[in-house]
Amino acid sequence: MAGRNFLFVPGPTNVPDRVQRAMVVAMEDHRSSKFPELTLGILKGLKKIFKTTTGTPIIFPSSGTGCWEAALTNCLSPGDKVLASRFGQFSHLWIDMCQRLGFEVEALDCEWGTGVPVERYLALLEADKSHKIKAVLACHNETATGVTSDIAAVRRAIDAAKHPALLFVDAVSSLASIDFRMDEWGVDVCITGSQKGLMLPAGLGVSCVSPKALAARQSTR
Repeated sequence: MAGRNFLFVPGPTNVPDRVQRAMVVAMEDHRSSKFPELTLGILKGLKKIFKTTTGTPIIFPSSGTGCWEAALTNCLSPGDKVLASRFGQFSHLWIDMCQRLGFEVEALDCEWGTGVPVERYLALLEADKSHKIKAVLACHNETATGVTSDIAAVRRAIDAAKHPALLFVDAVSSLASIDFRMDEWGVDVCITGSQKGLMLPAGLGVSCVSPKALAARQSTR
Protein backbone atom coordinates (compact mmCIF):
# COMPACT_ATOMS: atom_id res chain seq x y z
CA MET A 1 0.00 0.00 0.00
CA ALA A 2 1.34 3.42 -0.92
CA GLY A 3 2.01 6.02 1.76
CA ARG A 4 3.55 6.04 5.22
CA ASN A 5 3.38 2.99 7.48
CA PHE A 6 1.98 3.96 10.87
CA LEU A 7 2.45 1.55 13.78
CA PHE A 8 -0.42 1.00 16.20
CA VAL A 9 1.31 -1.34 18.65
CA PRO A 10 2.75 -0.90 22.20
CA GLY A 11 6.21 -0.71 20.61
CA PRO A 12 8.09 0.00 18.51
CA THR A 13 6.55 3.44 18.50
CA ASN A 14 6.52 5.79 15.52
CA VAL A 15 9.83 7.67 15.34
CA PRO A 16 9.21 11.44 15.11
CA ASP A 17 10.28 13.16 11.89
CA ARG A 18 12.79 15.39 13.67
CA VAL A 19 14.48 12.32 15.16
CA GLN A 20 14.65 10.65 11.76
CA ARG A 21 16.14 13.80 10.26
CA ALA A 22 18.76 13.96 13.04
CA MET A 23 19.87 10.44 12.06
CA VAL A 24 20.55 11.41 8.45
CA VAL A 25 24.23 12.27 8.84
CA ALA A 26 27.38 11.19 7.10
CA MET A 27 29.22 8.15 8.45
CA GLU A 28 31.75 9.01 11.20
CA ASP A 29 34.95 7.16 11.99
CA HIS A 30 34.27 5.28 15.23
CA ARG A 31 37.89 5.96 16.25
CA SER A 32 37.63 9.71 15.80
CA SER A 33 37.26 12.14 18.71
CA LYS A 34 33.70 12.91 17.63
CA PHE A 35 32.48 9.42 18.51
CA PRO A 36 33.28 9.55 22.26
CA GLU A 37 32.00 13.13 22.35
CA LEU A 38 28.68 11.90 20.99
CA THR A 39 28.58 8.96 23.39
CA LEU A 40 29.37 11.03 26.49
CA GLY A 41 26.68 13.52 25.54
CA ILE A 42 24.13 10.73 25.17
CA LEU A 43 25.04 9.21 28.55
CA LYS A 44 24.76 12.60 30.23
CA GLY A 45 21.34 13.16 28.68
CA LEU A 46 20.14 9.70 29.76
CA LYS A 47 20.84 10.55 33.42
CA LYS A 48 18.25 13.32 33.17
CA ILE A 49 15.67 10.90 31.76
CA PHE A 50 16.31 8.35 34.52
CA LYS A 51 16.26 11.25 37.04
CA THR A 52 19.55 10.28 38.62
CA THR A 53 22.73 12.07 39.60
CA THR A 54 24.53 8.98 40.95
CA GLY A 55 23.46 6.26 38.49
CA THR A 56 25.56 5.02 35.59
CA PRO A 57 23.74 4.62 32.24
CA ILE A 58 24.88 1.72 30.03
CA ILE A 59 23.87 1.19 26.40
CA PHE A 60 23.65 -2.36 25.04
CA PRO A 61 23.25 -3.58 21.44
CA SER A 62 20.20 -5.57 22.53
CA SER A 63 16.53 -5.48 23.28
CA GLY A 64 15.25 -4.87 26.80
CA THR A 65 15.57 -8.64 27.27
CA GLY A 66 19.34 -8.29 27.00
CA CYS A 67 19.27 -5.73 29.81
CA TRP A 68 17.23 -8.14 31.96
CA GLU A 69 19.99 -10.71 31.53
CA ALA A 70 22.77 -8.19 32.17
CA ALA A 71 21.17 -7.04 35.43
CA LEU A 72 20.72 -10.59 36.71
CA THR A 73 24.09 -12.01 35.66
CA ASN A 74 26.21 -9.04 36.71
CA CYS A 75 24.63 -8.31 40.10
CA LEU A 76 23.76 -11.83 41.31
CA SER A 77 25.36 -15.25 41.62
CA PRO A 78 23.96 -18.61 40.49
CA GLY A 79 21.50 -19.97 43.05
CA ASP A 80 20.69 -16.56 44.56
CA LYS A 81 17.07 -16.01 45.53
CA VAL A 82 14.99 -13.31 43.85
CA LEU A 83 11.47 -12.07 44.62
CA ALA A 84 9.23 -11.35 41.63
CA SER A 85 5.57 -11.17 40.67
CA ARG A 86 3.79 -12.38 37.55
CA PHE A 87 0.80 -10.34 36.30
CA GLY A 88 1.37 -10.15 32.54
CA GLN A 89 3.40 -11.58 29.69
CA PHE A 90 6.56 -9.53 30.29
CA SER A 91 6.73 -10.02 34.05
CA HIS A 92 6.23 -13.74 33.26
CA LEU A 93 9.11 -13.74 30.77
CA TRP A 94 11.46 -12.07 33.27
CA ILE A 95 10.64 -14.76 35.83
CA ASP A 96 11.18 -17.43 33.17
CA MET A 97 14.62 -15.98 32.43
CA CYS A 98 15.53 -16.01 36.14
CA GLN A 99 14.62 -19.68 36.35
CA ARG A 100 16.55 -20.59 33.21
CA LEU A 101 19.62 -18.77 34.51
CA GLY A 102 19.60 -20.87 37.65
CA PHE A 103 18.26 -18.45 40.25
CA GLU A 104 15.85 -19.47 43.00
CA VAL A 105 12.68 -17.52 42.25
CA GLU A 106 9.96 -16.64 44.76
CA ALA A 107 7.30 -15.96 42.12
CA LEU A 108 4.00 -14.44 43.23
CA ASP A 109 1.19 -15.11 40.76
CA CYS A 110 -1.31 -12.27 40.51
CA GLU A 111 -4.37 -11.70 38.40
CA TRP A 112 -3.50 -10.15 35.04
CA GLY A 113 -4.65 -6.56 35.09
CA THR A 114 -3.23 -5.98 38.58
CA GLY A 115 0.28 -4.80 39.46
CA VAL A 116 3.12 -5.52 41.88
CA PRO A 117 1.57 -6.85 45.15
CA VAL A 118 3.41 -4.50 47.50
CA GLU A 119 1.88 -5.86 50.74
CA ARG A 120 2.84 -9.43 49.79
CA TYR A 121 6.36 -8.22 48.99
CA LEU A 122 6.53 -6.55 52.42
CA ALA A 123 5.40 -9.70 54.26
CA LEU A 124 7.96 -11.90 52.50
CA LEU A 125 10.79 -9.41 53.02
CA GLU A 126 9.96 -9.07 56.72
CA ALA A 127 9.91 -12.87 57.04
CA ASP A 128 13.31 -13.19 55.32
CA LYS A 129 15.36 -12.66 58.47
CA SER A 130 18.47 -14.27 57.00
CA HIS A 131 18.29 -12.04 53.89
CA LYS A 132 18.31 -14.88 51.39
CA ILE A 133 16.45 -12.68 48.91
CA LYS A 134 19.16 -10.84 46.99
CA ALA A 135 17.00 -8.90 44.53
CA VAL A 136 13.43 -7.68 44.21
CA LEU A 137 12.05 -7.48 40.66
CA ALA A 138 9.27 -5.11 39.63
CA CYS A 139 7.70 -4.35 36.25
CA HIS A 140 6.91 -0.61 36.31
CA ASN A 141 4.46 -0.79 33.40
CA GLU A 142 3.35 -4.26 32.28
CA THR A 143 3.20 -3.81 28.51
CA ALA A 144 0.80 -6.72 28.02
CA THR A 145 -1.94 -5.15 30.17
CA GLY A 146 -0.97 -1.47 30.41
CA VAL A 147 -1.02 -1.57 34.22
CA THR A 148 1.48 0.66 36.05
CA SER A 149 2.84 -0.36 39.45
CA ASP A 150 3.93 1.90 42.31
CA ILE A 151 7.72 1.58 42.41
CA ALA A 152 8.05 4.11 45.23
CA ALA A 153 5.81 1.83 47.33
CA VAL A 154 8.05 -1.15 46.54
CA ARG A 155 11.04 0.82 47.81
CA ARG A 156 9.12 1.78 50.97
CA ALA A 157 8.36 -1.92 51.56
CA ILE A 158 12.04 -2.87 51.21
CA ASP A 159 13.05 -0.10 53.59
CA ALA A 160 10.28 -0.91 56.08
CA ALA A 161 11.56 -4.49 56.23
CA LYS A 162 15.11 -3.16 56.68
CA HIS A 163 16.12 -5.50 53.86
CA PRO A 164 19.35 -5.10 51.83
CA ALA A 165 17.98 -6.61 48.59
CA LEU A 166 18.67 -4.84 45.32
CA LEU A 167 15.68 -3.36 43.47
CA PHE A 168 15.52 -4.14 39.74
CA VAL A 169 12.87 -2.32 37.70
CA ASP A 170 11.69 -3.08 34.17
CA ALA A 171 10.84 0.34 32.70
CA VAL A 172 10.89 -0.76 29.06
CA SER A 173 7.47 0.69 28.25
CA SER A 174 7.42 3.39 30.94
CA LEU A 175 10.66 5.37 30.86
CA ALA A 176 10.10 8.78 29.22
CA SER A 177 6.36 8.00 29.10
CA ILE A 178 5.45 7.65 32.80
CA ASP A 179 7.08 9.45 35.73
CA PHE A 180 10.17 7.51 36.85
CA ARG A 181 12.60 8.65 39.56
CA MET A 182 15.61 6.40 39.97
CA ASP A 183 17.35 8.20 42.85
CA GLU A 184 14.22 9.20 44.74
CA TRP A 185 12.78 5.67 44.57
CA GLY A 186 16.07 3.94 45.37
CA VAL A 187 16.16 1.83 42.22
CA ASP A 188 19.39 -0.15 41.79
CA VAL A 189 19.01 -1.26 38.17
CA CYS A 190 16.50 0.24 35.74
CA ILE A 191 16.01 -1.41 32.37
CA THR A 192 14.53 0.10 29.22
CA GLY A 193 14.70 -0.05 25.43
CA SER A 194 15.08 2.45 22.63
CA GLN A 195 11.85 1.63 20.82
CA LYS A 196 9.12 2.85 23.17
CA GLY A 197 9.11 6.02 25.30
CA LEU A 198 12.48 7.12 23.91
CA MET A 199 10.88 7.02 20.41
CA LEU A 200 13.95 5.67 18.63
CA PRO A 201 14.42 2.72 16.27
CA ALA A 202 14.48 -0.68 17.97
CA GLY A 203 17.83 -2.30 18.71
CA LEU A 204 19.26 -0.63 21.82
CA GLY A 205 18.82 -1.73 25.39
CA VAL A 206 19.50 0.94 28.01
CA SER A 207 20.15 0.32 31.69
CA CYS A 208 20.99 2.63 34.56
CA VAL A 209 22.88 1.18 37.51
CA SER A 210 23.22 2.52 41.06
CA PRO A 211 26.51 2.61 43.00
CA LYS A 212 25.14 -0.20 45.20
CA ALA A 213 24.56 -2.41 42.17
CA LEU A 214 28.00 -1.61 40.76
CA ALA A 215 29.53 -2.59 44.11
CA ALA A 216 27.57 -5.88 44.14
CA ARG A 217 29.15 -6.75 40.79
CA GLN A 218 32.56 -6.98 42.45
CA SER A 219 31.62 -10.00 44.57
CA THR A 220 29.24 -11.97 42.33
CA ARG A 221 29.98 -15.04 40.25
